[in-house]
Amino acid sequence: MTVETGAVRPPSALVPPGERGATRIADRVVAKIAAQAAREALPPLPADAALPHTTVVVSRPRASGTAAPDTARVSVHLELGYPCDIGTHCAAVRRHVAERVSALVDMTVTEVAVHVERLHPAPHGRA
Repeated sequence: MTVETGAVRPPSALVPPGERGATRIADRVVAKIAAQAAREALPPLPADAALPHTTVVVSRPRASGTAAPDTARVSVHLELGYPCDIGTHCAAVRRHVAERVSALVDMTVTEVAVHVERLHPAPHGRA
């Protein structure tokens, strides 16, 4: 009996695309990407400031057949410095989270809900 090592399969022996497996990105990975994207969308902080608290919840459709499996709804809970234009910051977070998740994990974000949990006084001289 002989055993071939390092043999390359001919192209006709490759598994067709429809029969290959799929990679599923875990919800916690999507949540971490969304949290980082939310922080990136906010204005820069002073060097001595702590990162703003951000919590993200990701929900995906479950085998209902009504939505594609590579879609997600994201809920971002964050803290903002005040005074600021809250609406502008929330819109920037929505847009940036959807763009980054789509770019990094090739997932369509159907909704980004932004919840401002807390407002903190901005450091002197910042708005």
